[in-house]
Amino acid sequence: MSEDKTIAALVVAAGRGERAGPAGLPKQFRPVAGEPLLAKTLNALLAVKAIDQVVPVIGEGQEEMFAAMGLSDARLMAPVTGGDTRQVSVLKGLESLSSQAPDIVLIHDGARPFVDASLIESVIVALDDADGALPVTLVTDTIKRSLDGKTVGGTEDRTQLFAAQTPQGFHFDSIYKAHKRAIEMSDGFTDDAAIAEWAGLSVALAQGNTRNIKITLPGDFERAERMSAEGQSMETRVGSGYDVHAFAEGDAVKLGNISIPHTAKLKGHSDADVVLHALSDAIYGALADGDIGKHFPPSEMSWKDADSSIFLAHAVGLVRQRGGRVVHMDATIICEFPKIGPHVDAMRSRVAEIAGVSVDRVAVKATTSEQLGFTGRGEGIAAQAVATIEVPRS
Repeated sequence: MSEDKTIAALVVAAGRGERAGPAGLPKQFRPVAGEPLLAKTLNALLAVKAIDQVVPVIGEGQEEMFAAMGLSDARLMAPVTGGDTRQVSVLKGLESLSSQAPDIVLIHDGARPFVDASLIESVIVALDDADGALPVTLVTDTIKRSLDGKTVGGTEDRTQLFAAQTPQGFHFDSIYKAHKRAIEMSDGFTDDAAIAEWAGLSVALAQGNTRNIKITLPGDFERAERMSAEGQSMETRVGSGYDVHAFAEGDAVKLGNISIPHTAKLKGHSDADVVLHALSDAIYGALADGDIGKHFPPSEMSWKDADSSIFLAHAVGLVRQRGGRVVHMDATIICEFPKIGPHVDAMRSRVAEIAGVSVDRVAVKATTSEQLGFTGRGEGIAAQAVATIEVPRS
């Protein structure tokens, strides 16, 4: 890489990405192998000595979450507040760099944490003969075209097709001018190379990397956990959990974070969700780290009527802080009524959302106790759970 040119990296992370994160947490602050996704991306760029400064662009109101990551590097600039679209966020980042006017700017997605020096080098080298450089990978699947969304209308020549990645590199002055012109026409560009093309700039193809994945959906987080664990010795652990709550006067029960109409509610200090309580304790057990009562004492009024999704998200968070992942969760609900079957799919989806895993890693089922015991007499509901996790071997 050229040592006589100044290089700045602009990291775009101003979106919310709420579908991919638990309890409304923006995905860029959700942990991967115990480290916030955005921190992992920033540290990967800071590991490249050729980069002179790194400028993060975050969303409005995300300043405290950014500060909580505790990153410290002289080349890491204060975060810039982005806009409602990626294009606006990039322009704001470029504006923050305009006084320094680096020779080269690398524009990177905050959700691509596996960027490395070799990929960056390929982008910078490609800039020797072009205004911009786009890292790409080959398209290996056959691509079909459809005009109506129902039938095949043709087959594309995949030898002419490439999957675009970031960081996309540009000579700073050229892309800054192009962005300022483009915003006057539209803020709908989703790719900086597209703005360069629109502005008549030349964009060279650079060698991308199949490891340079963009994390978007829960399944992507699972893949990132596995990629982060490569080279580590992992061990599988299994924990069990059990919880029971009695009925009280009410009109619905909360199970698996789903409200189910009933002639009573469940009585407890929190929302008495036996499913989430059992699952949380199963994970705490797999970690050998106590139970819900240890982490959220019932003697503290701050947890009075608390949403039990807090407990499960916390338990899963501890797994990720240790560099591990939740492999599978299995819960059994024991009751005579209400009927659980119609609500199983909703519970599985909600548990998966809270835990940040794919729904095929969550099992929920129900059984009765054949009218025996307290559940058989209709005095309450019980749940038992098993959780399987992977953590680095100690």
